[in-house]
Amino acid sequence: MPQIKIYSAVVCPYAHRSRLVLQEKGVDFELIEINLQNKPEGFTDISPYGKVPAIAHGDQRVWEWAVINEYLDEVFPNPPLLPSSPIAKAQARIWIDFANTRLVPAFSTLLRSPDVSQQEAAKQELYKHLEFIEKEGLRKLSLEGPYWFGELVSLVDFTFYPWFERWPALKHYRGFAIPTEFTRLHQWKKALKQRDSVKAIANSKEFYIERYARFATPVAA
Repeated sequence: MPQIKIYSAVVCPYAHRSRLVLQEKGVDFELIEINLQNKPEGFTDISPYGKVPAIAHGDQRVWEWAVINEYLDEVFPNPPLLPSSPIAKAQARIWIDFANTRLVPAFSTLLRSPDVSQQEAAKQELYKHLEFIEKEGLRKLSLEGPYWFGELVSLVDFTFYPWFERWPALKHYRGFAIPTEFTRLHQWKKALKQRDSVKAIANSKEFYIERYARFATPVAA
């Protein structure tokens, strides 16, 4: 019997984060897909906010992806997905916050805004955030390793990766590709794509282009 039930939605990048952690740790789980436009009766008994992801672990329930991921890392400690030293752990949490408060809002604004001036402002903002990741994150923290903290993959990698798997939709609808000058960022993305945990639940770029069509209008030819 699976140890964990995870309530998810395939297009949701937040749920993608927690599914990656389960895959990386090799935890046996039952995946329960939720239609967020037609939520099943009783779903709020598991997820009081009515959002995904949420997990059930025996009689316990946990919701909110960041809390879920740290819970999973503590309950299933191998392989560990947070650094052991207090300062490195603090740095990991800073970057997780950066993903949520900087990168994700800029990504979402660029994809969803119908206003061209807002799109251009979001492109500039997103470029600035990618530059910060390149210089302050990957070049300083990972040194020569492929992941955020070097040779070992972490919750930080799995926090950022779902948006980069969805980047083809941003390129298709808004013409914004990951700039070629961010070489470490490209190397990081390639390294993540090759992990078994990532490949196990990966979707194609065509999948995201189709699913994100309702959020954006294609760039005029």
